[in-house]
Amino acid sequence: MDILILNGPNLNRLGKREPDIYGTVTLKDIEKRTADYGSKKGITVTCKQSNWEGQLIDWIHEAAEKMDGIIINPGAFTHYSYAIRDAVASIDVPVIEVHISNIHAREDFRKNSVIAPVSGGQISGFGPAGYEMAIDYLVRRKNV
Repeated sequence: MDILILNGPNLNRLGKREPDIYGTVTLKDIEKRTADYGSKKGITVTCKQSNWEGQLIDWIHEAAEKMDGIIINPGAFTHYSYAIRDAVASIDVPVIEVHISNIHAREDFRKNSVIAPVSGGQISGFGPAGYEMAIDYLVRRKNV
């Protein structure tokens, strides 16, 4: 099984960016942790991050042909990127939306996701463990 993890804008700043909200774990730490977690389950996990909307869209399109599932933390694009929403809607690969913080307990504008309605589900507020939870769901989904 091959899973792509996509992280959107500013997630490359994890560990430095608002540690009171996001903690001190870096994106590299999360990528290593999820790759190791997947490897123990016989899963190949590929991690990518971009601050550019178009790059994320290109990776979503490419994954439609190569991957068994996508985990995406769209960052701020969660709330307004209809282009990413349409890219997710255009593919048959299951997509799980993940957020490190609980977006529903934060500012009002963060509570709305344009991606969630076209995703297989949303995991929010469990910190970096949310990525592992998403991997588990994709494995279960494939085995059902």
